[in-house]
Amino acid sequence: MGFRHNNVLHDNHFRKDWQSRVRTWFDQPGRKLRRRNARKEKAAKLGVRPLELLRPAVRAQTVRYNRKLREGRGFTLAELKEAGIGKKEARGIGIVVDHRRRNLSEEGKALNVERLKAYKARLIVFPRNAKKPKKGDSTGEELSAPITRATLPIPSPFVREEPRKITDEEREFNAYRTLRDQRAIQRHEGARKVREAKKAEEEANKKK
Repeated sequence: MGFRHNNVLHDNHFRKDWQSRVRTWFDQPGRKLRRRNARKEKAAKLGVRPLELLRPAVRAQTVRYNRKLREGRGFTLAELKEAGIGKKEARGIGIVVDHRRRNLSEEGKALNVERLKAYKARLIVFPRNAKKPKKGDSTGEELSAPITRATLPIPSPFVREEPRKITDEEREFNAYRTLRDQRAIQRHEGARKVREAKKAEEEANKKK
């Protein structure tokens, strides 16, 4: 290999201590097992309590992802009030409360209120003292009912429709033309109002 012009000659370093700069991950299978055992120990320690706390269903951020539903941080105080659950009581029965969150839509609020009511209907609260149950504790047959430790799943954001025939009205509907017309109406709304006001003023002056 020849060299041209007055360039720097390459001084390659092939004997660096590269092995001390390489990060290995040979303990990954062991960590996996350790995490699994820790989850089992935690589940056994919780007794019959749900494995995870109940969280609200919220819309993901930005226009790109807001069609998706995911778990939020906690329920709002308005949602808890509508479901008939106190904020201190909620923390004691496995419901996460977020006092910062605000409800921006009636649909989202109604969805989470229904989620809370469904959770409360399925909830079994075992009394500390079976002979003296406190207010809110389960009694009688509820204590012997079958239990599940899985939390309520997030509902599907899509409402599936049954297949049907396309109507004549839908065939005749022109979506592109409708969108263009509505955009034009919105764009010229201000000028149209000015024109109508001017015309009304001229007519009022003529009557005088």
